Amino acid sequence: MTVTIREVAKQAKVSVATVSRVFTGKSPVRDETRLRVRQVAERLHYLPHGAARSLITRRTMTVGVLLPDLHGEFFSEVIRGIVLRARKSGYHLLVSSSHSDISEIEATIATMRGRVDGLILMSPDMDAGWLHAKLPARLPIVLLNAAGDTGPFETIGVDNRGGAFAMTRHLLALGHRRIAIVRGPEGNRDAAERLRGWRWALQDLPGGDTEGIEVAGDFTEAAGERAAAKILAREPHPTAVFAANDAMAIGLLAGLRDLGVRVPGEIAVAGFDDIPIARYVSPPLTSVRIPIAELGARAVERLLHAVENGGEPERTHETLATELVVRASCGAASSASSPGRRNGGPITANRR
Repeated sequence: MTVTIREVAKQAKVSVATVSRVFTGKSPVRDETRLRVRQVAERLHYLPHGAARSLITRRTMTVGVLLPDLHGEFFSEVIRGIVLRARKSGYHLLVSSSHSDISEIEATIATMRGRVDGLILMSPDMDAGWLHAKLPARLPIVLLNAAGDTGPFETIGVDNRGGAFAMTRHLLALGHRRIAIVRGPEGNRDAAERLRGWRWALQDLPGGDTEGIEVAGDFTEAAGERAAAKILAREPHPTAVFAANDAMAIGLLAGLRDLGVRVPGEIAVAGFDDIPIARYVSPPLTSVRIPIAELGARAVERLLHAVENGGEPERTHETLATELVVRASCGAASSASSPGRRNGGPITANRR
């Protein structure tokens, strides 16, 4: 039989309310009483009933997380940051992926409604105006890398344009003048901003003696591998390639290797994100570092702040800075990370 809170209270010689306070942590309880209650609960194998507790606290102690995908190191790192920070506050996660499908987003939000205290949503190819029309009005929500006008939501993003600009300027400083980019998917805000940063750097060079070559991509390793043949088909072919994310850069390295092209001897390669595997590929990948786990942790902090304030967001927009991480794939000697933002600073926050 399931042990009830009343049995724990009876054997610990305290009230039911005291047992509840011990497990919710909402009110002070003397240390000796807390210890006695927990010892009795452990002996009886008592587990608090989540649904019953939520009726009392009006909290589920659960955070919903909806990401475009769950595959790949980038999303694994985002989830890791979310888990570590949520755990500190006693929260659990409900995680799902949308594959950037509107109907999937609607269905997932409907499923999570009433089961979570707040929602972290990454949707770089979904307009925030649409989200505002579909999302529950009183549910605390933090958007990651949202597209368009973010309206009433709290948002956390990354300086994609500044990071891409810094990487392209680095390749230019190494003497490259024909620089290709493997773009991200159409309609994706992150991809669009990285493309803008690449273009900006090429146009910004005095003299204008640069050639930019754009190759379609979709943020997958396979797209990077396919891009290798397309890049080599150009005559003269580019001397450097900037892939809009590390997954494509790693696929590109494999494709160039299969075609007998030496990196960085014949073509320099760089990526974006600095996922954990980037330093272990051969040659180690030069990349724009995003604080990926911090992105997830910051989202939890902002979300729980809104939860504690009755669901009322502060409507801030934070932009996390990027860093240029130089490794062997670009042909330059490895060096310490350097800021990827033109104006520096690790985080900017603008209240709307």
